[in-house]
Amino acid sequence: MNNTYQAVMNRRNEIMKKSVGIDYTKYEQTGIGFDYELMMNSQGYNIDKIKQIQSENMVGNTPLVELKNITEYARKYTKKGYGARIFLKDEAANISGSFKARRAALAVDKAKELGYKGVIAATSGNYGAAVAALAAKAGLRCIIVQETFDSKNISQPEISEKARKCEAFGAEVIQLSVGPELFYTFLKLLEETNYFNASLYSPYGIMGIETLGHEIAEEVMEKAGKYPEAVIITNAGGGNLTGTARGLKNAGAINTKIIGASVNLYGLHMASDIDFNRKSFTTGHTGFGIPFATFPDRSDVPRSAARPLRYMDRYVMVNQGSVFFMTQALALLEGMERGPAGNTSLAAAFSLAQEMREDEIIVVQETEYTGAGKHIQPQLSFAKRNKVKVIFGNPLDEIPGKNIILPKNGSYLKYEEISMENLRKSYLKKYKNMKLSKEDYKFLSEELRVDISTIKDII
Repeated sequence: MNNTYQAVMNRRNEIMKKSVGIDYTKYEQTGIGFDYELMMNSQGYNIDKIKQIQSENMVGNTPLVELKNITEYARKYTKKGYGARIFLKDEAANISGSFKARRAALAVDKAKELGYKGVIAATSGNYGAAVAALAAKAGLRCIIVQETFDSKNISQPEISEKARKCEAFGAEVIQLSVGPELFYTFLKLLEETNYFNASLYSPYGIMGIETLGHEIAEEVMEKAGKYPEAVIITNAGGGNLTGTARGLKNAGAINTKIIGASVNLYGLHMASDIDFNRKSFTTGHTGFGIPFATFPDRSDVPRSAARPLRYMDRYVMVNQGSVFFMTQALALLEGMERGPAGNTSLAAAFSLAQEMREDEIIVVQETEYTGAGKHIQPQLSFAKRNKVKVIFGNPLDEIPGKNIILPKNGSYLKYEEISMENLRKSYLKKYKNMKLSKEDYKFLSEELRVDISTIKDII
């Protein structure tokens, strides 16, 4: 078989169909669209079945914690009557230490049901650990493919930490340098092993997270007698936001605002060898969040089930220093030592809560485990070794790749708004010179949550 780069990429759809157990052609429509809801509803799962699978695998039913001390800290900087109650869904309690165990539980269950001998995932992080843990529990083999180091063979402490966790669960970890070889190697391994593609962006992955939104809606209703006014979700590839939002809506929380949050890494290219080690966050940042929002089908399946613009009401970003600040605040004020990814949305929630009334509720949708490579000190030490300055000051002055600015105090911690209109414009760029049908416009209207006349105006 021809295993040159181009030959393998040309076989992409054939490899995907065989490895993920889904015939995506069933959902394609004439023109640019596909039937998203049919794809999501045709996989043989409902919320009760998903909850059962997760419960049997030590996944889900995680604690919902009210952060009373952090709420009081936020209220120091508000006018009277403001400062929403901040709640946190503690997903570090899952079997592998993050919400991604919800995705992995469903993907591994499907692999076992379909008779695959093993599973493969291409991921630098928590999802790999989740797939490895659930595969171990199911008695399946597991390969994790990681983008780990630059051309000088220098790897980030957080990525090395996650590799060790995957290996602890018995997975084989294949580590690569930054660049296009990741997807090529992933495809080649799927073809050689005939393992299941435990993709982040398949319907199984997204449906697994719907239970998280469902639990948030039910638990806040039980504790406060109402649904939360807002849920804030760290956004990278869009699956976390999509699944949580679908779960909230399905549970009845149709008026809850869905807010995405990412770390500001503008100016750093995710496939750049030079930029690779000048960032302190491997996920939950704008380098993934914006491209995947504006072109979701760039993912490792023909049609991504992660469609954040279908659900997102607002999108905000915070700087790296603010996330480190809130990581420390969570430990010092609430006694909860957690990793950086979930603290991205916590940093944004701290600022957003100050604009909301004190009787309102904002939920930070997840936490993750922490370990030797994820702690603040190794992260900041690594940044310094890569000539990134670490200083105290105004976080809004931070230049990604040049410096990390820790807030002088909580009053300096502010989010920045990302324009939803600009995201929609970016999504629609590729259709600028294309003749679109009524069906195409209907699909785009559903994708971007605006009416057809607005789509036409933007194009």
